[in-house]
Amino acid sequence: MNTYVQTIDHGRIREVRLARPPVNALDPALCRGLIAALDAAVSGEAEAVVLSGAPGIFSAGLDVPHLLSLGQDRHALHAAWGAFFGAARTLAALRIPVVAAITGHAPAGGCVLALCCDYRVMARSTDPQKPYAIGMNETQVGLAVPEGAQQLMRRVVGQHRAERLLVAGDMIPAEEALRIGLVDELADAGHVVPRAIAWLEPLLRLPRAPMLQTRALARADLVQALEPDRLHLDRFVEAWYEPDTQAGLHALLAKLRK
Repeated sequence: MNTYVQTIDHGRIREVRLARPPVNALDPALCRGLIAALDAAVSGEAEAVVLSGAPGIFSAGLDVPHLLSLGQDRHALHAAWGAFFGAARTLAALRIPVVAAITGHAPAGGCVLALCCDYRVMARSTDPQKPYAIGMNETQVGLAVPEGAQQLMRRVVGQHRAERLLVAGDMIPAEEALRIGLVDELADAGHVVPRAIAWLEPLLRLPRAPMLQTRALARADLVQALEPDRLHLDRFVEAWYEPDTQAGLHALLAKLRK
């Protein structure tokens, strides 16, 4: 198993935990590890999955320093983004239920992964002055949000609200995320995974084949949103090298180094 991904079995429910310190930044190795862990859960005896992160951080999204280190290597950049969306597509297409245990902040790619799950339980911060936040903040660092990823947000919060959030690149505090339906439930720190498991348990008591068939039909649009022809990665990679995009990304890199 990839060292960046840990698995813990809770009976017939498998927890797949992102474990790449300090912030679970999504580089190709972590994305490939996540795909392998999800495939192993399905091929094994797991009947459902909980996707979790570290205390205080679910995932900070794509590993921007790694992506910038690729320089002008468009092939490597395309492969890195492809690995991320491959992980998201694997989550969306998983044939068993999956809950996001959002253990802290979930910007950008972290939000995308959460939106690929059936249900989202998010942690309350222990400091009310510094709530955990979730959202697609790509425009704030100079990136456009691909159509497929936009569809994930529209699917959950509605078209108009999604437009406002995506264009502004807003990060939404947990309580507000619950109010608008971006997450389904809040839990105190340390109880996020147990609440995710608790949501799954009655689902797993239903007649299995009808539940899974109905779920697959209900989620077909989610899978379709992440098909390659909805993501236009070639166009996205070219836009990566636009001057304003590079300026925003390097400003983020400088902030991360402080």
